[in-house]
Amino acid sequence: MDYQVLLYYNYTTIADPEMFAKEHLAFCKSLNLKGRILVATEGINGTLSGTIADTNAYMDAMKADARFADTFFKVDPSPEHAFKKMFVRPRPELVSLKLEDDINPKDTTGAYLSPQEFKEAILDEETVVIDARNDYEYDLGHFRGAVRPEIRSFRELPQWIRDHKEEFMDKRVVTYCTGGIRCEKFSGWLVREGFKDVGQLHGGIATYGKDPEVQGELWDGQMYVFDERIAVEINHVDKQVIGRDWFDGTPCERYVNCSNPECNRQFLTSAENEARHLGACSKECAQHPHNRYLKEHSLTDTEITETVAANFK
Repeated sequence: MDYQVLLYYNYTTIADPEMFAKEHLAFCKSLNLKGRILVATEGINGTLSGTIADTNAYMDAMKADARFADTFFKVDPSPEHAFKKMFVRPRPELVSLKLEDDINPKDTTGAYLSPQEFKEAILDEETVVIDARNDYEYDLGHFRGAVRPEIRSFRELPQWIRDHKEEFMDKRVVTYCTGGIRCEKFSGWLVREGFKDVGQLHGGIATYGKDPEVQGELWDGQMYVFDERIAVEINHVDKQVIGRDWFDGTPCERYVNCSNPECNRQFLTSAENEARHLGACSKECAQHPHNRYLKEHSLTDTEITETVAANFK
């Protein structure tokens, strides 16, 4: 493992995000790093890959800057880069909740729970565990018994909670996400909405999986990540596959994007089922004139018609 993948965030003040993004991109490229970094006046959120030496140099430089000195980096070994390019982009928010009255996690956020404390919360029947991620992330892997909000993007979560508020309002609520940044704002929003006892997994699922005491126990499936790896293991005690193939419901942990670029839905399926269904999630997408799978495999009109007839009802 000659490379490392870094996952981190820090809510801190960046006076000029656009200038910072430009300078930081040049710095990252000078270290041969690849990945995605978002910067805003409220801070920085990034995930990067590079050689061990280059990523260590990056972490050293960040910690030498007073704005980022307390940044906690989650580090995963990797055989190669986990990204194809390097981006640093200014944004209005680090995570998009699009609230009329934004949350500052430095002022309002849920109580931080260690991995052991979070495990105890999962086992407590009186505690509600809410997954703060999108539905396709949940479907690949989640904590045992966690609530699955029916959302395709993070900004939909507040309204979903309001629609189901009576189910959780009088209970202790704890939440989690990949690296912790979404929960910083979401848990603070829950506090502001009037929830009395709110907690969040400190450091997210990534930290939970590396904790030597819990070792990822009570996590089922794999953790979805936004890089070339797609998924990483979390449970080192009693792993279970919970993902199900989009077409036949068999156990599956292989994500693909729908071959119709106007759909691009991510769904779980085997390589065999992907081929049978022309890389598409539906009959309509399989027959779409811009279907990438059809072009990549140079399929004739006859082959397309026969495959669709045989595999889509």
